Amino acid sequence: MGWRPAVRAGKRRVVMTSPNEARLVKCRKLGKELPGLAKPPYRNELGQRIYDEVSKEAWDMWIKDSVKYINTYRVDLTSPEGQKFMFDQAEVYFGFKDGKLADTAFVAAQPGGGDASGDDDK
Repeated sequence: MGWRPAVRAGKRRVVMTSPNEARLVKCRKLGKELPGLAKPPYRNELGQRIYDEVSKEAWDMWIKDSVKYINTYRVDLTSPEGQKFMFDQAEVYFGFKDGKLADTAFVAAQPGGGDASGDDDK
């Protein structure tokens, strides 16, 4: 496929890179220069900000963590309310706005992998 010239996407200039060339960003979540996303994840201003300032590694972390919110709050990602909730959480997660992330029902696995009752020795 090869290199492509810059194309216009709204008022922002998007520079396409070759498939073998990683686009680096100064990741605001992880605080270091890392490969960025191939394209904005959402078709809005937040998606563009994530594309410009968040690494693929941090985005992958968000995808994994976002499941906790979807499951806890039974978020309908097709509804405007569900999308707004998740966009708000993403803005806080990546530090685009101040606030506290919503609590989740997620409980980390305990070391040892046994159940919490302590009856593993039967």
